[in-house]
Amino acid sequence: MRRYIVYVLLAFLMPLATTAQSMTDDQVMAFVAKEHAAGTSNAQIVTKLMQRGVDISQIRRVRTKYESQMNQGSMSSMSGKGASETSRMRTNNGKKRQDYGKKVDAEAAEYSSQRVKAQPDHSYTHTYDDNDEEYVDFQKEMSGLIKNDIDNKADDTSKNANRVFGRDIFNSKLLSFEPNMNIATPQNYRLGPGDAVIIDIYGASQKTEQCTVSPDGDVTIEGYGPVQVSGLTVAQANARLRSTLGSRYTSSRVRLTVGQTRTIIVNVMGEVRLPGTYTLSAFATVFHALYMAGGTNDLGTLRNIKVYRSGRLVTVVDIYDYILNGRLTGNVRLAEGDVIVVGPYDCLVNISGKVKRPMFYEMKKNESVASLLKYAGSFTGDAYTKAVRVNRKTGREYSVYNVGEFDFSSFQIADGDSVEVDSILPRFANTVEVRGAVFRPGKYNLGGQINSVRTLLAQAEGVTEKAFTARAVMHRMKSDRSLEAIRVDVAGILSGRVADIPLKENDVLFIPTRSEEIQERTITIRGEVNYPGTYRYAENETVEDFVLQAGGLTDRASSVNVNISRRVTDPKALRPDSVIAQTFTVSLKDGFAVDGRPEFKLMPFDEVYVMRSPAYSEQQNVSVEGEVVFAGMYTLPKDNVRLSELFRKSGGSNGLAYIKGARLMRRANETEKERMRAVLRMQQEQLQKNLLQLSASSNNAGGLQQAAEGAKNAELAKFNVPDEYPVGIDLEKALKNPGSDADVVLREGDRLIVPKYNGTVKVNGAVMYANTVAYEKGKRASYYIDQAGGYASDAVKSNAYIIYMNGCVAKVSHGARVMPGCEIVVPAKLKRKMSMAEIMSLGTSMSSIAAMIATIANLTK
Repeated sequence: MRRYIVYVLLAFLMPLATTAQSMTDDQVMAFVAKEHAAGTSNAQIVTKLMQRGVDISQIRRVRTKYESQMNQGSMSSMSGKGASETSRMRTNNGKKRQDYGKKVDAEAAEYSSQRVKAQPDHSYTHTYDDNDEEYVDFQKEMSGLIKNDIDNKADDTSKNANRVFGRDIFNSKLLSFEPNMNIATPQNYRLGPGDAVIIDIYGASQKTEQCTVSPDGDVTIEGYGPVQVSGLTVAQANARLRSTLGSRYTSSRVRLTVGQTRTIIVNVMGEVRLPGTYTLSAFATVFHALYMAGGTNDLGTLRNIKVYRSGRLVTVVDIYDYILNGRLTGNVRLAEGDVIVVGPYDCLVNISGKVKRPMFYEMKKNESVASLLKYAGSFTGDAYTKAVRVNRKTGREYSVYNVGEFDFSSFQIADGDSVEVDSILPRFANTVEVRGAVFRPGKYNLGGQINSVRTLLAQAEGVTEKAFTARAVMHRMKSDRSLEAIRVDVAGILSGRVADIPLKENDVLFIPTRSEEIQERTITIRGEVNYPGTYRYAENETVEDFVLQAGGLTDRASSVNVNISRRVTDPKALRPDSVIAQTFTVSLKDGFAVDGRPEFKLMPFDEVYVMRSPAYSEQQNVSVEGEVVFAGMYTLPKDNVRLSELFRKSGGSNGLAYIKGARLMRRANETEKERMRAVLRMQQEQLQKNLLQLSASSNNAGGLQQAAEGAKNAELAKFNVPDEYPVGIDLEKALKNPGSDADVVLREGDRLIVPKYNGTVKVNGAVMYANTVAYEKGKRASYYIDQAGGYASDAVKSNAYIIYMNGCVAKVSHGARVMPGCEIVVPAKLKRKMSMAEIMSLGTSMSSIAAMIATIANLTK
């Protein structure tokens, strides 16, 4: 619909005048169409129009003009035909619904001071916001000019339960019940003042007379005079014309047809939204008159609408007959002076629950529950259809009636009744279920081909290859609806060694499989089973049954140490007991037979712990990279494998290795990562304090405070601790003294990196020019610092340190020697108060330094 409106608007495109206050209606419409097609919002279009001098009265005039054109629709396409052809077509010349109930637009062209905003120069200008009344009114008019029809539809689905079925039928613009004007004129149509008639004379004479029935009831024929036709039907009027004009046109024929019909005035009274007198087309019906009156109000009836003509009851209309059956019974064509009376409803009933249209329905007093169910679309698929519940107000108190399915047609409804339709019970009848290691687990119908464990497994297409058939568990519901567990030897039943077990309703067979949790009585299994968790308790269930139900043991499980803890309950106790639980230890043998305590049965809320075998261990891998003979991944064959063993296992140096520069990278575990996060957090807190101090001393404290908060959030986002960290080693010393403290013990994930010789020394920090210098044996650190231009003015000479290739760090002042591939770092001192940008820059560096501090802390543990 929106696209259609835009196309109509574009048909009126004209050049847009650039001079303010000079836009014609067509230019306004063209401008609106252009902006709407470009995606401009209604609010923006309103602002642009107001800035161009368009006032609200003009936009209302434009809206009315184009709504009229849209309503006429296809009639405009006939403007090119001849006058005689056009006059034979009829249009709905009655008033439209929007013509009633509109307030007269008496708004002046000048706007009051309440609609504008005073300026410093005592002039006034529009605010173009929700504080400007004209701007708000303008938007409302615009929304009527361009809007989506989808928006016009009331979204009452969420309020369905409070609606009365059929009451909104006369509130849809898409269902106006307008009469079809261009149908063959009914022969029983009676002419009256205002009807346009067309008299065709053809044969020997050719002539067409177009006349309008006068208020006196006659038509004047040129060359003959007036002929009385008012009150006659079309057939009677044709007969009179033939008898009157026959003597003059003896060799011709005379025919009268009706062109544009007159309008009639009818009265719509009673419980409608807009009762009053309405001017309608002579072809208008009862439904169209009700549409013009806005439909019935909250008290109006839809089932007993009466039409009176000359004081006599003409027809009774039942809207439900039209809505549900498509029949227009009683929707007669109206005549001049007809009175439509809508009385109050007789009986309003609410139906809720499992029906397709739960809402209020207007019922006749003699209608039954069956009729109400028909109006509500009948039951839904999950409805309980054997009976419904009727809540009734008796005039003194409430009463409840349970109406069975055979009484639906005889139980009559009363005003104010509330009918409830329940849902079916969430359980199955004549059903058994198989779960676990079968090819088709699920529910099956008990009876016929399925009556025992063997036949149930056959219907499930047998057990899978992974099924444990030595022992299965079947839960059976007792008469009090509690469960008991029954052992099932599946292998014995399938082979014929054991008698088959007959099934009962609601039996559940586990082969073995995991049971769902319940909230009442449960048992729990933890540790080395395939499906640890909480399961529903069943009587007579043993430890081995429970282990099977939990998927069996994992390959890590210990079969000699299975612990069971049991709650201690004593309802007669008078004081707390020091014993809070009973514990039992059992062993499992092959086939899951309990060793030492046969037939150990579980109790509600027992917890079973299957321990891990102390002899179980998974492979742990380390790797060697760099200049070795066999670089790659190696498995640790035992605990306490040392660095020298790994190096020798890799084949040793390939001739290019620099042993003194070898380093070890270690994968950080969760404890080490948390330690690093703590160091980073402390550094971040210190950074935040510095930012707040700078903020307090600044003139723009508010802005700096926000900057400080932003810096804090940014730094917190960078708390990404590394997955691994370097371990300072001396591989040369470890190879000379295997098993010594220098020969580090390896662990899972370690990477030994053996580099090539690097004959340079890097100098960084507070020096005149950071540089990389060739290594010279025996030279001190001062020599290399001099090669970088010497110390800078802000250097802290006593804190200079050396970072070696093997990951070790040492201070120069403590006699640290310079080695090939190392880096000399000279820190700087702070001589002045740092700016905001410098502190934030320092914060990023501090995060890196904190990671290094955390690494060093790890090495000292």
